[in-house]
Amino acid sequence: MLLAAILSSAAGFVDAVGFIHLGGYFVSFMSGNSTRGGTALAEGNWTGFALAFGLVAAFLTGVVSASILRRIVPSRKRMAVLLYVTAALTSAVVLFNLGLGGWLAPAIMALAMGAENVIFERDGEVSIGLTYMTGTLVKMGQHIANALTGGEKRLWLRYLTLWLSLTTGSIVGGFSYLALDLNALWIAVGVLVLAVVFNGWLRLNPPRPPATRVVL
Repeated sequence: MLLAAILSSAAGFVDAVGFIHLGGYFVSFMSGNSTRGGTALAEGNWTGFALAFGLVAAFLTGVVSASILRRIVPSRKRMAVLLYVTAALTSAVVLFNLGLGGWLAPAIMALAMGAENVIFERDGEVSIGLTYMTGTLVKMGQHIANALTGGEKRLWLRYLTLWLSLTTGSIVGGFSYLALDLNALWIAVGVLVLAVVFNGWLRLNPPRPPATRVVL
């Protein structure tokens, strides 16, 4: 969960940077882009329509390519996807600094965010969504209801942690963009490098299952 929180904060950071840079379009929240694209079409705004659905296509490309990567690497699948996301985001900010970013840097940012959602996968399905919080808030609400009606008392805190991580990342990302423009992405790259190191540490030091108490 700590690794997931780190990655969610990075996703919120990147999405805030992309949102301000693109004037109200997202690089990780594809529900928002789908709505923006639909309303742009209704208004005859073909540029907005193309931008919104271009970002959706880039995000989907990230999901597909990262999923294929997980299938072809023989081991350390999570690490492979983490490195892929880090490399993609690094290439986006490098292209921007070379003056070659234009529409390409935001597209690569969306690709990286799509790929990030494949980091936590179980039985071919995403087990923890990192860049979107609607489902997370629904699960949190359900577990709060369970806690209030005699169920597990603390499980909802996991989902609260993810939401707070993404929200905090977006706040920091917004202020960072205003100060650094797209160079703020170097901060997100640093967080992803931290995630790579932490993931390697987790592999060498896997969490121990809670001790089972025997009642005699």
